[in-house]
Amino acid sequence: MKALAQCFCLRPDENVVHKNEKGGGSGTKFRLFSYNELKVATDGFSSKNKVGEGGFASVYKGRLNDGTIVAIKVLSIELESMRGEREFITEIITLSEVQHENLVNLHGCCVEGAKRCLVYDYMENNSLANRFLDGEQNRYSFSWIMRKNVSLGVAKALSYLHEEISPHIVHRDIKASNVLLDHNFNPKVADFGLARLFQDGTSHISTRVAGTLGYLSPEYAISGHLTRKSDVYSFGVLLLEIITGRSVVDFDMEHGERFLVDKTWDMYNRERLVELVDPVLSKGSNGLLRIEAVRFMKVGLLCVQETSKLRPKMSAAIKMLTGETNVDGIKISQPGFVADLMDVKIGNKKSSQSL
Repeated sequence: MKALAQCFCLRPDENVVHKNEKGGGSGTKFRLFSYNELKVATDGFSSKNKVGEGGFASVYKGRLNDGTIVAIKVLSIELESMRGEREFITEIITLSEVQHENLVNLHGCCVEGAKRCLVYDYMENNSLANRFLDGEQNRYSFSWIMRKNVSLGVAKALSYLHEEISPHIVHRDIKASNVLLDHNFNPKVADFGLARLFQDGTSHISTRVAGTLGYLSPEYAISGHLTRKSDVYSFGVLLLEIITGRSVVDFDMEHGERFLVDKTWDMYNRERLVELVDPVLSKGSNGLLRIEAVRFMKVGLLCVQETSKLRPKMSAAIKMLTGETNVDGIKISQPGFVADLMDVKIGNKKSSQSL
C-alpha cells in the first residue's frame, strides 16, 4: 500500500527509493509523472509510437527528459471505471514491491484527474505472442535455445511470486501476450492488473473469474476458487504453446474447436508426443532436441492436470525442465480444460460472455 499512497501524494518528478525484500536498498526509483511529461515523451501519444493495445489500455513508446526509453501504458478508465481503477491500483501495489530479472520493471505512474498511466521499461522485442508465436515465419527465428530460455524465465518469475516473497502473488493471467521480451529476448512477465495477494496459510481465495479462455484452470473457472496452482495450469498451457508452436485453441473442419491441452494429452497416450514438436524446429533437428522438447511437453501436461493438488509447484517444475528431476518416473493424470464459456463462473452466475 505504500506505493499506492506515494502515487497519490507525491508531487510530479519526486522519487522514492524502494528497499528489496531483504531490507537492503535496491536503488529502484518509483516516480510520479505528470501527464504533460508523458504526452511530450510520446509526441502527443502519436499513433506512430503506439506499440500495443488491450481491452483497457493502450501502450506507447516514449523518451523521457533524461533520454530513458520507456513503455507508457495509458488506461481507459472511463470505459469501465471501477474495473480499470482497480487494475491500475493492483498493478502499482504489486510491481512496486517486487524485483526479479524476469518481471517487468515499473518506473512509476501518473494520476491526474481521471487520467491514469503506468511507466515501464521498454521491451524492444514486444511480446512473446507478437514476436514469435504469430505466424510460421516468426517461429522460424524462435530457436530451441530461445524457447528454453523463455520457458525457464517465466517459470522462475512464477516461482519467485509464488514461493519466495510474502505475501505470495498469483498473477491470474499468464499467457503469451503477457510475456514481454527485452533486447536480448529475455522474458519479462507483465500485466499484473488481475493479480491477487496471498497471505501465508491461505489455501485459496474466492474471486470473480478473470483471465483468458484456454489458459484458465478448470477448478478456478467453474468455482471461482483461486490458488497458486491456477497460475501453474496457465504456465503449463503456455509451455505447450511454446514447444508446439500451435494455438491454444484451434479449429479445423474435421474436429471443430480443439484445445491444445486435449490434443497433447491424446498424443501422449498414443506415445507420439514427438510429433507435436513445432515443425520449424524438427526439420533437421537432432535427437537431443527432440528428447528435451518431449520432456518440456510432459512438464506442461503435469502442470495442466485436472486435479490441482497433483500439479507441481513452480520450483519443482523448474527442476523438471532443467533435467534435475526425471519426469519419466512421474505419473501424468488426465488434464482439465474449459471448453465452453457457459462453464465459467462470474460472481454467483455462469456466463456465456467473453472474459
